[in-house]
Amino acid sequence: MPTPDESSRVRPARPEEAPRLSELALRSKAHWGYDAAFLERCRAELEVRAGQLAALRAHVLERAGRVVGFFTLAGDPPEGELLHLYVDPAAIGGGAGATLFRAARDLARREGFRRLLIHSDPNAVRFYSRQGARQVGEVASGSIPGRFLPLLALDLSAGETPAGT
Repeated sequence: MPTPDESSRVRPARPEEAPRLSELALRSKAHWGYDAAFLERCRAELEVRAGQLAALRAHVLERAGRVVGFFTLAGDPPEGELLHLYVDPAAIGGGAGATLFRAARDLARREGFRRLLIHSDPNAVRFYSRQGARQVGEVASGSIPGRFLPLLALDLSAGETPAGT
């Protein structure tokens, strides 16, 4: 596997990639050990539609010509939401998530956002915390009634970045 900076680039997602990005999101979610029934209930919420990509500022991380992850950023300044940040399971642990997070953070700052909200999978809280996000509450899952997700916030106004990012 290439190192994070070898043959890597973050670029805007293309409309024809939407179905593959939706499947990548499901594979990434499955990495946490969720069963098929749970994932099926999440499918609609994880779906990325071609017509939404531009409005969601969707970007992919490409390594050696292969998409290994993506993010979407919704809302209008000053507060936005990191809706998706998913990495192909084969690339987890290789810096792809941190690369995508930095790209999303930098894009949000350039566009005038001062804060990003993240409805995090409970398994991803540690990752987001390492990137500087802090838990500020909980939100109801959009897929699973009765399930609550950690709500995190990233302050973008300070211009500081956590060590190692």
